[in-house]
Amino acid sequence: MSIPNKDELEGKAKQAAADIKKKAGDWTDDPEMEVEAEQERAEGEFQEDYGKIKREAGEKIEEAGKRLKR
Repeated sequence: MSIPNKDELEGKAKQAAADIKKKAGDWTDDPEMEVEAEQERAEGEFQEDYGKIKREAGEKIEEAGKRLKR
């Protein structure tokens, strides 16, 4: 497994922050905050998935380049 890229790490961080925000919304009985947290978590998941796709594509291109050199 390779090292996660910036998008993957930022996506994970957004998800963690959203989880904390959701808990705060639960504790304060603030449904608006809970909805915002769910949206932010989805954005974080999307960013992480985008980063994974970008990393995997880069790895495939690098692998193809190595094969061409042989």
